[in-house]
Amino acid sequence: MRKKITIIGAGNVGATAAHWAAAKNLGNIVLLDVVEGIPQGKALDLSQSGPVEGFHYKVQGSNDYNDSANSDVVILCAGLARKPGMSRDDLLAINVAIVKSCAEEAVKHSPDCILIVVTNPIDAMVHTAFKVTGHPKEKVIGMAGVLDSARYRTFLADALGVAPKDVNALVLGIHGDNMMPMVRLANVAGVPITDLLSKEEIDAIVHRTQTGGLEIVNHLKTGSAFYTPGLAAVEMAEAVLTDSKRVLPCAAYLEGEFGVSGYFLGVPVVLGEKGVEKILEFELTDEEKEALQLSVQAVEKQMQATGL
Repeated sequence: MRKKITIIGAGNVGATAAHWAAAKNLGNIVLLDVVEGIPQGKALDLSQSGPVEGFHYKVQGSNDYNDSANSDVVILCAGLARKPGMSRDDLLAINVAIVKSCAEEAVKHSPDCILIVVTNPIDAMVHTAFKVTGHPKEKVIGMAGVLDSARYRTFLADALGVAPKDVNALVLGIHGDNMMPMVRLANVAGVPITDLLSKEEIDAIVHRTQTGGLEIVNHLKTGSAFYTPGLAAVEMAEAVLTDSKRVLPCAAYLEGEFGVSGYFLGVPVVLGEKGVEKILEFELTDEEKEALQLSVQAVEKQMQATGL
């Protein structure tokens, strides 16, 4: 039976996610949006690339949640994007209402789906989706760590002049200024980056990773990143749809792991057909524990602002 992916929000991130999912031949795709014509037009355009790219699954644009019924994976991208001068937190009041409505409809029509939340601020929005739907915690996941880690790996590869795929690096914590690019664990084909770069160089890369989204927003002026966020969400969806047990950094609900309970926070997880099948917990240094607490405090503040 063909797999089915619904992508809610046909803006830059959602349409790009549909593009990546189609190129990877992951299954039938429904691109859903409240604006009439936009998802239909983009889906039609994308479907016509099938003969060239070689994918053979159906791509459908819709304004009706009935068309999303029985999706295996739902990627929630709907919401306002950042613009220069805005923080992710500035989006919270607007996007919480959007995510609440979209998540409720998504789970109503696809009660067994894995729900991947991309809308910013991600840690608060995945918490919102979890609370309003009552969906199992392992089936509600936030996309952030895959994106942040990709940025971290890219900057390290550029600094070292090596292939990005040979850089292993992990970002934990909140998707925001208090994210934690893990210096201690980062390496190039097993060689620690601390043996290859100076502390000053590493500090600069860590800071650039933490502000990587803002750097793109400031360039674009009218929106935020979409190529890699779209791909990051699809990489997570692919792990679910293929049950490949990928280890990816995602915003998962913690119940004591890393000394944190009751919050969605970026941690390494095993992703498979059941969603988050395991959280890979490891011992943090005292300095890392302090940094993680800053993420917890920031997420707690966001959660309180949702009113849920």
